[in-house]
Amino acid sequence: MGMFKIMTKDMGIDLGTANTLIYIKDSGIVLNEPSVIAFDKRSGKVLAVGLEAKNMIGKAPTNIEVVRPLRDGVISDFDRTADMLTKFIEKVVSSNKVKNFRVVVGVPSGVTDVEKRAVNEVVRQLGASEVYILEEPMAAAIGAGLDVDSSNACMIADIGGGTSDIAIIALGGIVASSSIRYAGDKFNEAIINYMRKRHALAIGERTAEQLKMKIGCAELPVDEDGNEIIETTKASGRDLISGLPKTIEVSNKDMMLALQESVEVIVDGVKTTIEKAPPEVAADIANNGMMLSGGGGLVRGLDHVISKATGLKVTTAENAFEAVAAGTGMSLNDIEKLKIYATSVRRG
Repeated sequence: MGMFKIMTKDMGIDLGTANTLIYIKDSGIVLNEPSVIAFDKRSGKVLAVGLEAKNMIGKAPTNIEVVRPLRDGVISDFDRTADMLTKFIEKVVSSNKVKNFRVVVGVPSGVTDVEKRAVNEVVRQLGASEVYILEEPMAAAIGAGLDVDSSNACMIADIGGGTSDIAIIALGGIVASSSIRYAGDKFNEAIINYMRKRHALAIGERTAEQLKMKIGCAELPVDEDGNEIIETTKASGRDLISGLPKTIEVSNKDMMLALQESVEVIVDGVKTTIEKAPPEVAADIANNGMMLSGGGGLVRGLDHVISKATGLKVTTAENAFEAVAAGTGMSLNDIEKLKIYATSVRRG
């Protein structure tokens, strides 16, 4: 956005474990940054947020603490979440204190009322007069362009950083859902563990994430003749035997093996959600298929693996990474419908 700051009020926030996105009404997504904050342990002063803070992970001196204040899709550090969100909003909204504005926040479908109140409290501290808590699969479905108001049910799996939220939606409501605290972060952990066991190489979270994004896959791609396509990249870390820095070649086959268990958990979550649905709704899903969204939904081959396991047609949202944020913002266009979709919490 540069120096330009927006004077408008209503906003949608995807307060994600891995990334925070902010959607301003009539302007679209204006911020997309890692959900990370760095502060001085002695003074408590915030030193950096977002990408700048993420670049400090694993490199900060002892006086600087770098934290991700959301874990498994929920607030684990209330004060730091508030600090981080304040800094993000200051980046995109005019410093003139805006009052009486509405905010829609996307949260995982499995969060408790206590966790919803925590989110609400953080946002209210920023001056919002109305806060709507919208479950992420509903927000993702709206953002991805699915018709959530139709009697013809649709299904979405939003695979974020902390949670995978799978839901079947009809008539403006969630008919069946599963929220699994198993998503992008667990994918990274699985890659770290695999590299230790298979290659005796200790790598950090950032390296694991880069490997996942470069060559991560749920199944190996094949060429026109059905031969597997092997892709490789370099990974650097610490050799567990010598203790010295080491760089090795890693393949997409390594990543497939590393992610195998995680992918099975996601597939099981999809099956469980379908089993919870009434027969008429399940029939709609058999016809309509399901959609993947979220950063984890972009893992190559995941759509094919789910399709093979369930028999459903599986597509990936064009705006997979931004679908929740887009949905929180788009839902502000019709407040009456939003009141049906979401939990409204007004200031007393």
